[in-house]
Amino acid sequence: MKQQRYQGHGLILTADVGGDPQSPAVVLLHGGGQTRRAWGVTARALIEAGYYVVSLDLRGHGESDWDANGDYSLDLQVEDLRAVLRQLSAPPVLVGASLGGLISLLTVGETPQRIASRLVLVDVTPTVDPDGEARVLGFMTAHPRGFASVEEAAEAVAAYLPHRPRPPSTAGLKRNLRLRADGRYYWHWDPRLFDRLHASPQQQRLRYEAAARNVRIPTLLIRGQHSELVNAENVRHFLELIPTAQFVDVAGAHHMVAGDRNDIFSAAVLRFLEAP
Repeated sequence: MKQQRYQGHGLILTADVGGDPQSPAVVLLHGGGQTRRAWGVTARALIEAGYYVVSLDLRGHGESDWDANGDYSLDLQVEDLRAVLRQLSAPPVLVGASLGGLISLLTVGETPQRIASRLVLVDVTPTVDPDGEARVLGFMTAHPRGFASVEEAAEAVAAYLPHRPRPPSTAGLKRNLRLRADGRYYWHWDPRLFDRLHASPQQQRLRYEAAARNVRIPTLLIRGQHSELVNAENVRHFLELIPTAQFVDVAGAHHMVAGDRNDIFSAAVLRFLEAP
């Protein structure tokens, strides 16, 4: 894959792209606090299956620009995605995990035109378990002073994800960290990310529900069977909002489905894309 820059809403977004640009496109949107590299294995599987893949860093994440005013509101995130999609030759498939899924849902449900051909939401629904959400946000905001070393960051991740085998190397984790002038490592995202993003949760929930009711394209929800965020009631509610949606429950996976069971996850996405 090669790096490509896209004009977002007032800033520049970085993506990895691969495959034939004339093939059907799939846009991958990572979760909050992740980067485009979270999709590495899935991106390769999609390219091998004949798709053109755009794996995007959201604003304030990875190598995309940080907003000068620290504004990461959902409105601007949606405008970013709309701007990127206008630069593609045809409406793509959107695959969004967690925050990326919410941005995808709002973009599809709040855009009058057909802006995407299919929608895949990964472990996110209009309603989520509040305790699980608090745990996720707690981890992401738990180290405002960063880490003394990559190994220290690895210890924090291992404590947060005890179910996941620890990788033999910290090279992948290092790509998600920034070494700053003070000699400490910080997550590769703007710490102001959540200042505005999670304001008025009740109002946001109503907005997600309204967007879901407006979805008119084939939709797939993929949940980690042991998800901290999406429980059975959340799934039931989602399928009421989009009765035509399909649902896949991935055994052995938690919230980070693609990282926990990428084999099952990628296969489920490909089956959905290849269905009539």
